Amino acid sequence: MLESHSSTPTYRVALVIQYLGTHFHGWQRQLQQRTVQEEIEKAISVILGYHVTLHGAGRTDAGVHAAAQVAHFDATGRIPAEKWATVLNSYLPKDILIRASAGVSNSWHARFSAAYRRYRYTLYTEDRPNLFVKPFSWHYYYAPLDEALIQAALKPLMGKHHLAAFHRAGSKRKHSWVEVQAAECYRSGSFLHIEIQADGFLYGMVRLLVGMLVEVGSLERSLSNFTEIWTYQHREKVKYAAPPQGLCLLRVGYSDFPFPQEVWYDTLPKLVFS
Repeated sequence: MLESHSSTPTYRVALVIQYLGTHFHGWQRQLQQRTVQEEIEKAISVILGYHVTLHGAGRTDAGVHAAAQVAHFDATGRIPAEKWATVLNSYLPKDILIRASAGVSNSWHARFSAAYRRYRYTLYTEDRPNLFVKPFSWHYYYAPLDEALIQAALKPLMGKHHLAAFHRAGSKRKHSWVEVQAAECYRSGSFLHIEIQADGFLYGMVRLLVGMLVEVGSLERSLSNFTEIWTYQHREKVKYAAPPQGLCLLRVGYSDFPFPQEVWYDTLPKLVFS
């Protein structure tokens, strides 16, 4: 542990982080709540001997998972940047894993340097429940879901839109503009996957969006009504959010990312039955 760091040069470390969100109250540090940010900050502080702030690429809600969250912190000392992953993993709980670490320039920022974030939501559509998929999916068996209708509902969302209809209260963000870069719905056996990629996401956006997309896919809501609601920002008509366990932060993209693709690009296994 370091006794003093005030006059020691700092270097910036980027992390690719995986976590199971089941027992976390989200990413962001909160009083009297277990969060991913705080657990990692505590581990870094034990190693360095002083408190550091971990800056994440985005915030996930309570119960939401991450396959490749990205964060950075500034450190002093002799631990090489690429060794931080191994060192931290020996201090962290079993539901957090640092997949890799690397040195970045002091101008690089996990949040502000990001070009996009991508989420995947998984629904399990068989009638019978299954304990082994329950932590990672929404068991939706109430009605058949038409993935073609959900895909049709997603298509008009492409581009830059004011998506206040999918913005939960409590956010400090001053606007609701989002540039949706990719959106797709596809089926894999008993599982239905919805993936959304955007330059950034509003507080609670994906779960509110999926909640309404399921209404479209089950014929409970028409395509035209769905589009009208978000186009005219009728937030009061968006009633239900999909449960958190089906949602995972799939990846964060950068133009100058220091990690090879196999570390961060597609590290979330898809649930299948053989």
